[in-house]
Amino acid sequence: MAKKRVHVYISGRVQGVWFRAYTKEQADRLGITGWVRNLPDGRVEAVFEGDEDKIEEMIRWCHVGSPQAKVTHVEVIEEPYRGEFESFEIRY
Repeated sequence: MAKKRVHVYISGRVQGVWFRAYTKEQADRLGITGWVRNLPDGRVEAVFEGDEDKIEEMIRWCHVGSPQAKVTHVEVIEEPYRGEFESFEIRY
């Protein structure tokens, strides 16, 4: 299976709705590594690395997000796969 890395920016009501915690839960379930954090402008930023099909599933999940989130836009930037993470973490 091909490996993939994406840098993602999620806009909408995505802070204060447990978006990061749900993102970590989903990433762990899919076996994806990387990180997620809130940005000062109200967006959520994440980097995902893993099997290509799992990354695509994670991106689809980001369009919905946590139960109370209201996602309005997901920007996905593909980057060269680096394999630099051992797990998925929430960054502060």
